[in-house]
Amino acid sequence: MLLSLKYNFLFVHIAKTGGTSVRDSLSHYKWRDPYRVPQYLCSRISALTGHKIGAKFPRHAKVVAAREMLPREVFERLFKFAFVRNPWDLQVSSWHHLRRERPHLIAHTHEFADFLRWKFDPARPAQYHADMSTERQIDYLIDLDGQVIVNFIGRYETLTDDFSTACQRIGIPCPRLEHARKATDRGRDYRTYYTDTTAEWVARHYRRDIEQFGYRFDHP
Repeated sequence: MLLSLKYNFLFVHIAKTGGTSVRDSLSHYKWRDPYRVPQYLCSRISALTGHKIGAKFPRHAKVVAAREMLPREVFERLFKFAFVRNPWDLQVSSWHHLRRERPHLIAHTHEFADFLRWKFDPARPAQYHADMSTERQIDYLIDLDGQVIVNFIGRYETLTDDFSTACQRIGIPCPRLEHARKATDRGRDYRTYYTDTTAEWVARHYRRDIEQFGYRFDHP
């Protein structure tokens, strides 16, 4: 989550949707914010206390956290935006990310199907990592009543154009979109990773995302 009280925007960072690129591209606006110094100090103090004082929004916090913690008038004036991604493509990206950067977490899985089977196993021990999370994307964008409370939802598939639209709506010049973590190890279409059975696992688990955002397995 990236908050700017000077430019009145709140970016809700859903994992594996291009969010790191968006954050990096907006970073110089972050440092211009007059509230940045107290935000930074609170973040450091929170880290030193093991985040026991609740003074920091986690990187992948849901929008409802900001709604609950910020004054109502502050929250309402913010332009709140996020990006979403085809759920089938997202799972492939998550698998590659873990294999590349956190291989010890999935050392017992050798194939993509093994990864999905383990990820969706209800008996899997609780061990949080963004790429292991089974949270639906829509859950990051709704309030406690299930209503979408962000102003703009862009798509990873059209990230450059949608990022430009978000910047226009914020009222800032659109910076060059940094591709901070562009994958180099995928090499093929996400659809080739799936069988009919594993594709159905994703369809079943992320049904709400698929219905809300209109994604299809056969849409690259």
